[in-house]
Amino acid sequence: MNAPDYLQKILTARVYDVAAETPLEKAPILSARLNNTLLLKREDMQSVFSFKLRGAYNKMVQLPRAELDRGVICASAGNHAQGVALAAKRLGTRAVIVMPVTTPIVKVHAVKARGAEAILFGDSFDEAYVHARALETERGMCFVHPFDDPDVIAGQGTVGMEILRQQQGPIRAIFVPIGGGGLISGIASYVKRVRPEVAIIGVEPIDSDAMSKSLKAGKRVRLEQVGLFADGVAVKQVGEETFRLCRELVDEIILVDTDDVCAAIKDVFEDTRSILEPAGALAIAAAKAYVEREKLKGETLVAVASGANMNFERLRFVAERAEVGERHEAILAVTIPEERGSFRRFCELVGSRNVTEFNYRIADSRLARIFVGLAIHDRADIAALLKSLAKHHFSALDLSEDEFAKSHLRHMVGGSSALARDELLYRFEFPERPGALMKFLTSMRPDWNISLFHYRNHGADVGRVVVGMQVPPEEMGEFREFLDALAYRYWDESANPAYRTFLSP
Repeated sequence: MNAPDYLQKILTARVYDVAAETPLEKAPILSARLNNTLLLKREDMQSVFSFKLRGAYNKMVQLPRAELDRGVICASAGNHAQGVALAAKRLGTRAVIVMPVTTPIVKVHAVKARGAEAILFGDSFDEAYVHARALETERGMCFVHPFDDPDVIAGQGTVGMEILRQQQGPIRAIFVPIGGGGLISGIASYVKRVRPEVAIIGVEPIDSDAMSKSLKAGKRVRLEQVGLFADGVAVKQVGEETFRLCRELVDEIILVDTDDVCAAIKDVFEDTRSILEPAGALAIAAAKAYVEREKLKGETLVAVASGANMNFERLRFVAERAEVGERHEAILAVTIPEERGSFRRFCELVGSRNVTEFNYRIADSRLARIFVGLAIHDRADIAALLKSLAKHHFSALDLSEDEFAKSHLRHMVGGSSALARDELLYRFEFPERPGALMKFLTSMRPDWNISLFHYRNHGADVGRVVVGMQVPPEEMGEFREFLDALAYRYWDESANPAYRTFLSP
């Protein structure tokens, strides 16, 4: 079978019945800070707040009427669902959308508002996909794939066509988020035919990097788990056709973490007063990392702002982590002598830096342990402070990259307890869905005393729990069986330096 001619398919794609040609706008504040021109392709301004309606409509408008009359079904983490729902309404057919239960409620409501039937199933896109394919057969409907379909890819490729029409001057690179790979495959298929000198750089979260791993392995790799923060790209396995195209056309892939994404959401808000969803901000986060890595100046970069279906409840988490993601906050554990004048000397060393957080509780007659957050300019700033503290015999531990410290410890510093004998400390993640926390609590043996417990709800993010449990050494075999049966992601934090500094008995 011959490969599709994607240039022709993109040029003839039927997307503008429902899609707008979105602006390519300069981000003035971020451009000035980066010393480069950063242009944002504003796909968040589509009627469904995402590029996904392009591919969905282009696929569905070309279906024979007999197939359309059977109705359409799809699996989606939210944005493709809205595109299919809108297209179905426009084309006069019914739509069934299978979405993971972790889908932000704003996306579920948007699908229902467009007349589609929404079915919540599974904790990830892949589980929803399997269920949707079963319903396809059961109900005799036509399946509309979210990314691994030439017509869907061509529809998304019109984004690349618009970018080159809107920016006819030099472009160093175009940054594109990757979930299943439909958007980057379409953009790369057009750009590399028309202006092959432009670099196409994909972006994935470090915990949803199926395309990156696949390209390195030379074959499609299936991830066992995916992160849920950037739910729009939470795909365990990329498509066959998208993998083929990315292998041929994509120059590189940059991985970014949650803090980087939160900082990028803040950056775009400051420039546009718009709030991107995490997946929609991936490209901006990668553009920043690329500029820093390559030490670029005076270049023109394009980042696709791919979506803005943000759950309001998630904003508190984004705001909390944005400063860390910008490397504008450092978190330290500092040990100072419990004697007069020590605190004053510590404050003098901190100098004019703004203290963003300070936690302390007396727990030792000789030493005081302080958990402190500091506003910094860059990592060099904190390195200088650490050197200064060491010179004055103050022991300091940099916790800025420690997930346990950032998510939990900062909210629960209070000292160790002599009563917490045989204490184990574990951090767990589970899908934020009804009953998940109760399942965790009821799965434990009642005679394992909980000596520490901390849980924070982060909206549509995963649930995060840290637990101290008193488990006698002779029962460790049963404890490991409990962990395996629970089937939640977990980390043993019993040797974590932050835990040992503040909480360990």
